[in-house]
Amino acid sequence: MLKSKATSVDYTLRKRSILRDYRAGRLSVYDICDAHPEICRIARNVGEHTRVPCPVCHRHDLRLLNFVYGDELNYDNGRVFPTRTIFNGLREKYRTFTCYVVEVCTGCSWNHLVRSIRFENSGGNTDV
Repeated sequence: MLKSKATSVDYTLRKRSILRDYRAGRLSVYDICDAHPEICRIARNVGEHTRVPCPVCHRHDLRLLNFVYGDELNYDNGRVFPTRTIFNGLREKYRTFTCYVVEVCTGCSWNHLVRSIRFENSGGNTDV
């Protein structure tokens, strides 16, 4: 029997700290809205739409990107996948990998690591 385990690290407290420092004037918009143009392009083209407004500009809804990394991933290493594909495909295909979920505003370039999730499969058929 295949056993699957997911360990998650949430970065909400870090996000709150950054936004608090921005609102208090300790950080500028240039310090926190610094997404690389490639990240913004990926977010515009394949990012998952949310109904959550950007915490900085409040004009655009955030988009989520799921970057996947792992030793077994070969050509899939570093790619962005839809959430559904990660939970309904990659978990069965690879034994171990980590997904980094990043929120991005395509308007002001806010970006923040939301959470990282480490997936591990063990037992059962090891020919995944």
